[in-house]
Amino acid sequence: MNWKRAASVRLLIAAVESVHGTLRRLFIVPVTGERHAHLVGVLTGSFLIAAIAVPRIRRLGASTFRKQLLAGLCRAVLTFIFEACLGSALGYAPGRILADCNFSARGFMGFGLLFMLLAPMLAARVRSVR
Repeated sequence: MNWKRAASVRLLIAAVESVHGTLRRLFIVPVTGERHAHLVGVLTGSFLIAAIAVPRIRRLGASTFRKQLLAGLCRAVLTFIFEACLGSALGYAPGRILADCNFSARGFMGFGLLFMLLAPMLAARVRSVR
């Protein structure tokens, strides 16, 4: 697996998701409220992740399920670290950040992280990478 390419895809996802989050906060939250905006954000964010992952999966060099899982795990962990650092910088309490990941507390970030984990495998299936 090409780790430089994996890192560049992760950086691209972070940049796109940052713009996505800013647009969500500016335009969707005032109309729908925070909770519904988060739900819309997870759905549209998952679509954006897929739109980035699918065309780049072959160049990643992750031809086995194990390598794809490792790439997804690395992306999910790095995304969680990024989100935790950003939340901390914005003054959110650690409990609120963790609650965003908790499915039983109706946190939607956990779904986004799960999709981030699975995105390389899904992209490989779409592109028939073997």
